[in-house]
Amino acid sequence: MMKKFTFIIILLLLAGVIAGCAADSDAKTIKIGISGTDTRIWDFVKKKAEKEGLKLEIVKYSDYVQPNQALAGGDIDANAFQTISYFNAFKKERNLELSPIGTTIIAPMGIYSEKYDSPDDIPNGAEIAVPSEATNMGRALLLLESAGLLQLKDGFDGNGTLDAIKENPKKLKITTVAAEQTPRVLADVAASVINNGIAVDAGFHPVKDSIKLEDETATPYINIIAARTEDRDREDLKKIVELYQSDDTAELIKKEFDGAQLPTFVPLKDIGE
Repeated sequence: MMKKFTFIIILLLLAGVIAGCAADSDAKTIKIGISGTDTRIWDFVKKKAEKEGLKLEIVKYSDYVQPNQALAGGDIDANAFQTISYFNAFKKERNLELSPIGTTIIAPMGIYSEKYDSPDDIPNGAEIAVPSEATNMGRALLLLESAGLLQLKDGFDGNGTLDAIKENPKKLKITTVAAEQTPRVLADVAASVINNGIAVDAGFHPVKDSIKLEDETATPYINIIAARTEDRDREDLKKIVELYQSDDTAELIKKEFDGAQLPTFVPLKDIGE
């Protein structure tokens, strides 16, 4: 009788293990899209998520267009690569039902040069490359203005074209290129304005290698985690935001990026949501 009882207990334990394994294999994988190859922060969040029973997959994209298209198309569950300014302009232009679900970092844009050590050294008539997408271009123009190289029209809101330039005292040639191309043209121009993540992927340290970094990053340049509007209240995505917006994640960002990225965890209402 005892042997039979022991055998039944073993069968029940085995059934529990098998059921647990099946549940693990059936657990939904949450796909997070990013732009670029630097996954240090998300690898850290992924490990924390595993302890909470959540499976994360980090999906890398090579530009600033695909992550939003993939999100809208249902290929990923959320993305984390863009400023709220870029996000709002992109979804409005393409009529996408996407929403921010949390804030992450501020990543200052910078002016880089292989030829000059300061914006003041850039000569008359020199060529400067800026990102071609409207919000990134606007941000680049504001940075060039803060560097004393241009003056922009009154009321410029950070979105637009080169028509926003009011005065160009050095007669600089401002050339627009795709954001991912901005580091690659450095050999051919006097300077290039490069987004933070793209600069890091190209091997630059924004604080140490730029000749001018954004002095003070305002609300439009806070980066976000975005999801489809219909999914913004999903509990698993809320948990991912919580794990990202934790003290240990903030400490990792400070340690790993040495000021090149700053943890910025603010309520969504502070970015106009």
